[in-house]
Amino acid sequence: MSPPLHALQRLIRAATLLTILAAACSINTAGAEVRTGIEELDDLFTQFVEGRGTQRTDALDELAALGRDDTRELLNGILEGDLMLHKDTDTIVWATAQGREYSMQSLDRQNDLGSDRKRKLSRLKVTNQLRGHLRSLIAALGLRSADPIERLAAINDLMDTPEALPDTTLQELLDSESDDKVRTALLSLQARKLALSPEADARRQALQTLNDDLSNGSRSLVQTMAESDADESVKTLAGEIARDQAARVRLYAQAETVFFGLSLGSVLVLAAIGLAISFGVMGVINMAHGELIMLGAYCTWAMQQLMPNNLGLSLLLSIPVAFLFTGMIGILIERSVIRFLYGRPLETLLATFGISLILQQLVRTFISSQNVPVANPAFMSGVLEVNSVLSLTLNRLYILAFCLIVFGLLLMLLKRTRFGLEVRAVSQNRSMARAMGVPSSRIDSLTFGLGAGIAGIAGVALSQLTNVGPNLGQAYIVDSFMVVVFGGVGNLWGTLISGMTLGIANKLMEPWAGAILAKILVLVFLIMFIQKRPRGLFPQRGRAVEAH
Repeated sequence: MSPPLHALQRLIRAATLLTILAAACSINTAGAEVRTGIEELDDLFTQFVEGRGTQRTDALDELAALGRDDTRELLNGILEGDLMLHKDTDTIVWATAQGREYSMQSLDRQNDLGSDRKRKLSRLKVTNQLRGHLRSLIAALGLRSADPIERLAAINDLMDTPEALPDTTLQELLDSESDDKVRTALLSLQARKLALSPEADARRQALQTLNDDLSNGSRSLVQTMAESDADESVKTLAGEIARDQAARVRLYAQAETVFFGLSLGSVLVLAAIGLAISFGVMGVINMAHGELIMLGAYCTWAMQQLMPNNLGLSLLLSIPVAFLFTGMIGILIERSVIRFLYGRPLETLLATFGISLILQQLVRTFISSQNVPVANPAFMSGVLEVNSVLSLTLNRLYILAFCLIVFGLLLMLLKRTRFGLEVRAVSQNRSMARAMGVPSSRIDSLTFGLGAGIAGIAGVALSQLTNVGPNLGQAYIVDSFMVVVFGGVGNLWGTLISGMTLGIANKLMEPWAGAILAKILVLVFLIMFIQKRPRGLFPQRGRAVEAH
């Protein structure tokens, strides 16, 4: 072997040895740091358990100042009682109840310590004063979180004790905050802190900021200042702001009531619009309409059973599935029963009522007589928070938008297509339409199927608001007829306006009349209205209609 090659090999061996030694040193150093961290934790918990008065508070402060990743978890463990003292070993452990015993882990959760009986463990003693201090420390740590939701939650935890956050820290957070919601919450926290100041100018400045904050805590603070502040000018200003806030709260409460009314109205429109088509074109009182809505809701449940891990996609796919399924059932009902009963409304009513009972019993037999679970997908869960006193639920917002989309598509179908032209011709003058070559029998079947399909779509929407069971449709059949009669038989715009009107009227009367009495009052109004306008808000036009 040549000398240069031999020297190169020795150099490689030396470099490898140095690398191994460096790695070993780093491992030993890391191990020493871990041991030091655990020992420091043990010392602080010993001080907390055995100390008195301020010693325990100082131990918590030092624990919060360690800068560990699990500091908030440890403080929460003390607050919630998940950290306990194991009496035999005199050590602090994480304890989780499992039957009559507790499973235990070390403070850093790196070691499983087995399980032991409850009597071998004791909770760490925490006074009310320490609980408040722990919450303040946890909130202060959350203020530095990278997640704006955690920062906002931490600020809300400090709202009742704003004095716990130093002015310099609060100003630093305001200067560095980029999220608008978090910054607004920080300004409210700062205002609450200024409201406790002995200086009148500071309290007036706080009131100007609190004027825009309609949360219960801020309004209560303003009201307290209006009643008992030592400075008369501050007291007067607080009184003006309190009255202004009360007026805005009432306005937002009315807006929320209107929203719930529109939400109820959208449900009524979805439930009634299919009935308006079949009733308006064919003159058939379909008592099975509610069961078609119920079948649409069960289609949503069936799709979620097929796709349990993708609720959003299953809900979207359930819309065409429900439309086609209930539409085919509607055509089958028209072909097998209703077409033989035209001109005999009482017999049609009895026959469709019998069909409704059959459909209910089929569901009870083949699925269940109990309600089935239908979950909301993630995008329909939660609320849209406009401000502290007005929140709009997302599922109702989506259903309101869905109702308007279905209405718009149906209106385009009836106004812009040949099928829609033939439907309108048959509804206005059946004999003349037949003389012009319109196949009225086929139009009747397709129209009834269209109305049934829309009922199925309504069931999909209702599955996101209420329980899905065999009796689902019974709750909406009477309301659907009320909407159709009030709006004008066969008129889509009348159905939309009447549904929204009845929904808002119900919700406006509920606070002072109650849900049941509100429905009765709406029904009484509807009866009186029909006495004056028997054909509803928007009656149909046409020679055949006018002749009756």
